[in-house]
Amino acid sequence: MKIKCVLIDDEPLAIKVLLNYFENFSDFEVIATFNNSLEGLEFINSNNVDAVFLDINMPMMTGFELISLLENKTRVVITTAFREFAAESYDLEVLDYLVKPIPLPRFIKCIHKIEAEYNLKNNIKIENHRIEPHLFIKVDKKMVKINIDEILFVEGMKEYIKVVTPEKTYITHKSLTSLTEELPADRFMRIHKSYTIALNKVKSIEGNRIQILSYTIPIGRNYSKEVKVKILE
Repeated sequence: MKIKCVLIDDEPLAIKVLLNYFENFSDFEVIATFNNSLEGLEFINSNNVDAVFLDINMPMMTGFELISLLENKTRVVITTAFREFAAESYDLEVLDYLVKPIPLPRFIKCIHKIEAEYNLKNNIKIENHRIEPHLFIKVDKKMVKINIDEILFVEGMKEYIKVVTPEKTYITHKSLTSLTEELPADRFMRIHKSYTIALNKVKSIEGNRIQILSYTIPIGRNYSKEVKVKILE
């Protein structure tokens, strides 16, 4: 089931930017967009909407006035060019506050918040279905979702990294240190200046080399003792 979102903003370009961002997230669906806050309010109160991305300064009715008229528990994300309304927005229990122009990394953090809220709200479904932890990386101008359980290892290549899974290898412009920090520390480990591996994917260890499927990965001299203790513990 997809997370249903509505976008309300009197600036068509602002809506276009968000629509382009949402194209990268298959678990989300933008079911409607509005340039008119009154029409947006009527739609939200008449339909099942999980999250609304809402501008503040709009004609006829402001974003804050719209929030006060919501009849359901739809979570609200404020999108505005003005920082000074942040305190007031949190008094209204909005989920997030995005300042235009909205950077993609900031948008991704917001997406994760919405997912967490959605999962909490639908706790019965979470109990009956295993939720795969995942991360997003940028590949060829698109944000690609990768399930963490599928990652075998990550290889650093100067300004780029390779994220290797059994089925596919993804190349993205990111540092190995940065991506390693996004992975669960109890399941992944840096074993070389150029490699971070999934501990549960290790097939064997011999000398200063680790075998993962058909891949042979070196263990760095400075990492050797800690790696062997961690893997063999």
